[in-house]
Amino acid sequence: MTGRRGEGLAHRSAPPRVRSTTVVAVRRDGRVAFAGDGQVTVGNTVLKHGARKIRRIGEGVLVGFAGSAADGLTLFERLEQKLAETHGHLARAVVALAKDWRTDRVLRRLEALLVVADREHLFVLSGSGDIIEPDDGVAAIGSGGPYALAAARALLRHAPLAAEEVAREALRIASEICVFTNDQVTVEVL
Repeated sequence: MTGRRGEGLAHRSAPPRVRSTTVVAVRRDGRVAFAGDGQVTVGNTVLKHGARKIRRIGEGVLVGFAGSAADGLTLFERLEQKLAETHGHLARAVVALAKDWRTDRVLRRLEALLVVADREHLFVLSGSGDIIEPDDGVAAIGSGGPYALAAARALLRHAPLAAEEVAREALRIASEICVFTNDQVTVEVL
């Protein structure tokens, strides 16, 4: 090692970014469907093909996450606690979670997005306190989210498909465009 800074030292770079998700939520004709792909990617390597990124929690609530799996699962647990505290009232639980997520020293470091729905509401939540309820009953998050969102909106406008079929097809279309999204789809329906 020489006396000059940086010479002879191995270059240290940040760890590879984990990209791993596309989740789409569709509301149509009184039904809500979530579809999530299964791919987990670190850097340029696919590590897993069949991850589950959507879950049912509480009584009649679907949740999907994009971002760090540990962070997403932590947020699932917190949302479940908030649902219990609010006696299953999703809108109140979401506001309480967003407030905690933004102000709690540990939670605010979590890197994830959530999409949450029951039969009446559909929300997208972020760690910066965002709570977005889409106007058109469709939301998507993750690497392939914009592609799945566009596909779902087009299908809702121009095809007489059920919510489940729209969600599944939107994710399939996103998987053809986004390299961080695969076609191994999990679907949950309310």
